[in-house]
Amino acid sequence: MSMSPGPAQAGLQHALDRAVTDGGPGVVADLRDRQGESWFGAAGVADLTTGRERQPGEHFRIGSFTKAFTGTVVLGLAAESRLTLDDTVATRLPGVVEDHLGGDGTTITIRQLLNHTSGLPDAFPGQEPPRPGTPGGRFIYSKVNYTLAGLIVEGVTGSTLADEIERRVARPLGLTGTYLPGQDNTVREPHARHYSAFDEGGGPTEVHDVTGADLSWAGAAGGMVSTTSDLHRFLRALLDGDLLPPAQQEEMFTTVSTEGADWVPGTGYGLGVYSQELPCGVTLWGGGGFVQGSTTYAMGDRRGDRTLVSNINGDWNDFLKTFYDLYGTAFCPTRDA
Repeated sequence: MSMSPGPAQAGLQHALDRAVTDGGPGVVADLRDRQGESWFGAAGVADLTTGRERQPGEHFRIGSFTKAFTGTVVLGLAAESRLTLDDTVATRLPGVVEDHLGGDGTTITIRQLLNHTSGLPDAFPGQEPPRPGTPGGRFIYSKVNYTLAGLIVEGVTGSTLADEIERRVARPLGLTGTYLPGQDNTVREPHARHYSAFDEGGGPTEVHDVTGADLSWAGAAGGMVSTTSDLHRFLRALLDGDLLPPAQQEEMFTTVSTEGADWVPGTGYGLGVYSQELPCGVTLWGGGGFVQGSTTYAMGDRRGDRTLVSNINGDWNDFLKTFYDLYGTAFCPTRDA
């Protein structure tokens, strides 16, 4: 059931139009509430060559919102007593941290991987990782943490992380457009083209099509593909506690401060999900993802009464400005459009 046209919907459309004006190429927003009402809006294009418009049902890379899926799988294994969050990385991956990252895996727990307090710094393809910090200290957002968490899942289960996500999350929730690509690295049809203004090392370059780029390195930290509809269903299941028992649900939503980490302002990080405070004082829960060619946000109020999923098929837009514009319009009760 579509939401009746009103000031909020008009404000959202204006926000989408501004996002494209500030740097496109295209953007979608999908707003839904628990009563089954929904609103879908778009601006810009899915294909810079043909001018094809963005549409509902498109697949796109979700970047770091993958971490919410990986965290759910790890917590599911904890609920089954196949691991504990206090297990050290060395127990599950002997020598990996020591041999490849220069740290001490005997002092890092799985919980610290999931909430980014392991001390392990971020790393990009071709980059030598910096020296690790002290485990259990400050928040350092790092893809390395979730790469290790994915390896732990595979070691415990004897299957791939992709299969575990499919078995434990996608299939039970009916997420038919959600998956972690294999070696074929396919973004299924229908999809918008993905465009980047950066090269593989993160340096600026001319805008180019990266739809078929090999992003397998992102894996458990940021390699998944989904749709707005699927992300709504997943996010609401997370917020409602439908995927985890109460103890693991509480763990997932227990946050550490990100203050001073030069990360997203106003946030607290849990185990794959985070809270983010809007300028109006409203706090949302969920996550975002930034990967070459795609920027995604999926967040809602803590009770899951209203959720909003947004995607930009490019990576040079001021995504925080767009986030505050879109989500402020949708969730701040007295905000001017």
